[in-house]
Amino acid sequence: MTTSPTAFRVLRDRDAGLYLGAVVVSGFGTSSLWLASGVWVKDMTGSDALAALCMLAMWAPSLAGPALGTLADRVRRKPLLICLNLGLAALLPVLFAVDSPDRLWLLYTVLLVYGAAGTVHDAAESALVTTVVGAGLLGDFNGLRMTVTEGMKLVAPLTGAGLYAAWGGPAVACLDAASFVLAAGMCALLRVREERPVPSGTGWWRETAEGTRHLWGHPALRPLVLAAGLTMLFTSLAGTAVYAVVDRLGHSPAYLGVLYAAQGAGSVAAGLLAGPALRRLGARRLAAAGIALTAVAAATRAVAWDPVALASSVAGGLGLPCVLIAALTAVQRRTPGPLLGRATATANTLMFTPTAVGLAAGAGLVEPAGPGLLLPLCGLALLATAVLLRGRPAAPATSPAGAAPTESAPDAGLT
Repeated sequence: MTTSPTAFRVLRDRDAGLYLGAVVVSGFGTSSLWLASGVWVKDMTGSDALAALCMLAMWAPSLAGPALGTLADRVRRKPLLICLNLGLAALLPVLFAVDSPDRLWLLYTVLLVYGAAGTVHDAAESALVTTVVGAGLLGDFNGLRMTVTEGMKLVAPLTGAGLYAAWGGPAVACLDAASFVLAAGMCALLRVREERPVPSGTGWWRETAEGTRHLWGHPALRPLVLAAGLTMLFTSLAGTAVYAVVDRLGHSPAYLGVLYAAQGAGSVAAGLLAGPALRRLGARRLAAAGIALTAVAAATRAVAWDPVALASSVAGGLGLPCVLIAALTAVQRRTPGPLLGRATATANTLMFTPTAVGLAAGAGLVEPAGPGLLLPLCGLALLATAVLLRGRPAAPATSPAGAAPTESAPDAGLT
């Protein structure tokens, strides 16, 4: 398997390379902390539900995504990214104070702030990248971004688990803080010229509503974003069973690092193939196929056998990125630049807020239902989502005034 020629064009670009480098280093720290925080709570309390709440704390700020994303359209995006990276680096040392179950509230608070900053960060990144990469290469770029982000699951979880086992959670927090400092430096080196946004004078909430109206009123974007949201709902619900799955396999919680590494391997492959797949299949068919594969992965994870657990992790890593890349690329191509931060944040809210709902529901269901019932039901729900998306009639392939032009080859793929 090789990357496409257009992916090589992306990699040869200096600014695109710097951007991807910043994604690599910050993603490395984030993936390490994401795993270690749950293991930390599990070891400290013995509770699967409290461990799952770590994921909930990181995803919950996506509820405020449209309002937070408006910030990315009100200021220049490069300085905003630098400030966010440095701010998170300064926040993480607070975790040194988490030394008993009574102080877990500090961990959850840090994760909430982490998630809020990440919501703004994602909106600013998505908007900034359209000035770095041409519209025809956005699918390839988003695929490569997914590759380097998810590829961190090949090494970061194992590194985080090793650091945690040797020196505890604060060591992982230090690693994550260092990664954000390095990412801020890479962002500072980007040669991107940005004009200062002109204030609209309509107020924060009206600006937020403009992005929401654009996304919800677009016949090509709405079904993709809604399908992605349902996919994240059911995958997050299934994800809360991961600690119980590890218990059934007879391993310690640190074995999660192995499963996440397998998932990362699948996501690397999905990201490398995303650009060519979007051009060949179109976004709707690619997303539907990815959801169906994710359904199989969720259902088979209920089998208490190591080879099946590893294979389902790889399959989940292959399937889930497809719908996310398809939806994000469609939003970037079909949204005017001044609206892109708000529209991206709104899309992320619709896609990832269900994650918080799924994690909250799963935290209450995982112990009474168990993985033997919960995972197959999630698989069936995902399969129904794929069928509904694939069966919808195609929407007209039109772009809003001022949006970036789309590729000349099957642009109907965005419908």
